[in-house]
Amino acid sequence: MAKLVHGERIGKQGKVVLGSSAIIFDSAKHKVLLTRRTDNGRWCLPGGRVDPGESIAEACAREVLEETGLQVRVGQLIGVYSDPNYLIEYADGERCHVFALNFEVEVIGGTLGISEETTEYGYFSQDEMVVMDLMEHHCQRIEDAFAAQTITFVR
Repeated sequence: MAKLVHGERIGKQGKVVLGSSAIIFDSAKHKVLLTRRTDNGRWCLPGGRVDPGESIAEACAREVLEETGLQVRVGQLIGVYSDPNYLIEYADGERCHVFALNFEVEVIGGTLGISEETTEYGYFSQDEMVVMDLMEHHCQRIEDAFAAQTITFVR
């Protein structure tokens, strides 16, 4: 199970990992696709780690496909996130300070569904997300996506 730990500069206790997340808006751009994780039951954006030998765009598209069944084209970089006060701890004991890039993506194929990594999915508005058990480190990414700025956020 993955859990988020907070603390002053706690990120220095983990290894640095590069990851990505994807913002998939509904057609009206009022809601964002979220998935519920199998490992901890919490809601999050589709995404994950970059594997050796792949680009950040390839990793983003691969993670979306693995978790949702959707094929996507990676578009605008919304933000870069590297808060040193967060650390992700995994069930196997691995501890990671995640450096994540959050992209807006466009669906170009596939069929939306669950996977080995997800148990549920849905499109949700910011108001609906307030009462959801959402991974904390994804809240800022979602807020930034709804801000609809052309300048990349660096956080």
